[in-house]
Amino acid sequence: MGSKWRKAKVALGLNLCMFVPRTLEDSPPSLEASERLSDAALLSPANWSTLSSRPSTPTPSSYGLRLSKSGSKSSKQTCSICLTKMKQGDGHAIFTAECSHSFHFHCIASNVKHGNQVCPVCRAKWKEIPVQGPSLDPSPGRASISPVGWPQNDALMTVVRQLPPTQRDMNRRHIMPLYQAMEPTVFDDDETLDHQPVFSERSCCDKNTADRNSIKTIEIKTYPEVSSAPRSNSFNNFTVLVHLKASAAITTKNPSRNLASLLQFSQTPRAPVDLVTVLDVSGSMAGTKLALLKRAMGFVIQNLGSNDRLSVIAFSSTARRLFPLCRMSDLGRQQALQAVNALVANGGTNIAEGLRKGAKIMEDRRDKNPVGSIILLSDGQDTYTVNGSGNNQPQPNYQSLLPLSMHSGHSTGFQIPVHAFGFGADHDASSMHSISEISGGTFSFIETEAVIQDAFAQCIGGLLSVVVQELQVGVECVHTKTHLVSLKAGNYPSRVTADGHTGFIDVGDLYADEERDFLVSLNVPAEPTSSETSLIKVRCMFKDPLTKEMMTLESDEVTIERPEIAKQVVVSIDVDRQRNRLQAAEAMAQARVAAEQGDLAAAVSILENCRRVLSETVSSKSHDRLCIALDAELKEMQERMASRHVYESSGRAYILSGLSSHSWQRATARGDSTDGSSLVQAYQTPSMVEMLTRSQAMLLGSPSGQRLVQPLLSFGSQPKPR
Repeated sequence: MGSKWRKAKVALGLNLCMFVPRTLEDSPPSLEASERLSDAALLSPANWSTLSSRPSTPTPSSYGLRLSKSGSKSSKQTCSICLTKMKQGDGHAIFTAECSHSFHFHCIASNVKHGNQVCPVCRAKWKEIPVQGPSLDPSPGRASISPVGWPQNDALMTVVRQLPPTQRDMNRRHIMPLYQAMEPTVFDDDETLDHQPVFSERSCCDKNTADRNSIKTIEIKTYPEVSSAPRSNSFNNFTVLVHLKASAAITTKNPSRNLASLLQFSQTPRAPVDLVTVLDVSGSMAGTKLALLKRAMGFVIQNLGSNDRLSVIAFSSTARRLFPLCRMSDLGRQQALQAVNALVANGGTNIAEGLRKGAKIMEDRRDKNPVGSIILLSDGQDTYTVNGSGNNQPQPNYQSLLPLSMHSGHSTGFQIPVHAFGFGADHDASSMHSISEISGGTFSFIETEAVIQDAFAQCIGGLLSVVVQELQVGVECVHTKTHLVSLKAGNYPSRVTADGHTGFIDVGDLYADEERDFLVSLNVPAEPTSSETSLIKVRCMFKDPLTKEMMTLESDEVTIERPEIAKQVVVSIDVDRQRNRLQAAEAMAQARVAAEQGDLAAAVSILENCRRVLSETVSSKSHDRLCIALDAELKEMQERMASRHVYESSGRAYILSGLSSHSWQRATARGDSTDGSSLVQAYQTPSMVEMLTRSQAMLLGSPSGQRLVQPLLSFGSQPKPR
């Protein structure tokens, strides 16, 4: 066979087509292998139609190895790894495997280098695989993935090598990638940003300055629980609702030319993102789970802009960085897709190590995009830090999974939220919820395989639409005898000064069109001689993520009438609605505590009582949409507590995801919440809906999309009762 490979190398260097006949020990791929759907097929919608049309058995001429630069039918196909067309005369060698599927040579060589020894399309196991010569390895200074612009001296490449024996292959199924050995100790090799931050000449601005130079990015509304109260009466715990809504996009009257380089999302400038995805590739992810994760990551990669940067951490027993923080240019996308498609599942689950490296990427980066976030996905339980053999703590220490620098409110000021996704029935919902809550992120429950891409789509739809950062809400009493009692703000840090005159809520980022509602309780004095009482005023201080300028907006004073004779009291439906939301969230938390203590009957009773109380409220009787959604969600939680098995497999995760959503007032995926017909769609923004629509159109628009999606079943071994 040696002479055949020498001929192949010479043919490759001379831009010729070379066919190597099948030897006696070669056998045609089995029909079963040619019919199986692969990770790459699921990742690339462009390949779904070709899969259905390809012959079930290979032709005799496909049993050998063919390397071609032109004149081949395969040159008109799409490479299943980089998702680009293989055209005649495009300057790249074409590799046609023994199973008849074709790829760019540099793509498949990179795929093999990353550990894959089977066809990315049909999963047929190859006896001979392509590898690149040592002279073409990336330089130690940069861990790049399969550069496209390879030298055209293809004679330098080693065309094929024999696979190791089967026994050794079984013991070393997960081959250590080359770039892991070169992983630096400091992750300061992030790709430089092309655009320059837009700085304002002003270090801060008052209300009038903000109004002159930009459209308001936050709308402030206030609602007292009643519009009038008798002047002779005083009131304890009088409630005022503070409602905030972010604008659809940041729009300045005199935009800098630098803004033109930013990716357009919904036809408006937006703040670019630094995103790190920390992905579980332990042994339990093998098969359809990993294939659908690759497809979902493909969707994320394709929807990031050229100024967004992405890095991927894959973890199992250990964690490795697939590539540095790179801009998602055309080349960046291609390299990211190659690296993700090369993932294989094997080993245990070391969530802490994955998060440590994800945090290190964010901490060590030289440049910073305005928005930064980490996405964590796992289908199992940490077997090293929390549930390791040496851990004898009576209660799991979930905080140990997250680096101290990423804890919300840490003195370093480093704050990168982790949006956690629990995948399937076997993941540790408590740990994933704790990780997200500590870091300021959200927790989503991906119950069925089919919705993983939609869950990711909803998340990045928000991340790609940040219009407000470092938002702090200040509440100040106007009347000297009025004092704040409490600020009901969910998970957002809040505080009231000792004199009760001022309070603050630290909100952080807001997505476009995102809303926040906070209930302010205060003591209102009697006013024997006045017909009106001024209660509070609200001030919002925040940073514009594009211009970096700090802005301040103030509301009008909140006042109520003080008549001598009491009028008919009409409770504000807006205040009543938010009281119902907080009451429902409190019932969810109490039910969860009861369920964890083993008393499912008490948990169901708590939820039932809450539904009954909500049904008697003003907003519920007026068929308020939020109240209808809350009732549907509480009912769903009751059903997921029908038995201990149902609660363990889905109930706990569903409740924790709901608590995460309501405490941050931000959309999370759980159950059918990403379905357009679902009642449980709280806090979804138009940007999230738009990205969800893209995801679902991609899945269902492909000729084979519905055929691929329909067989996907829930991970739970027992369906939840209805």
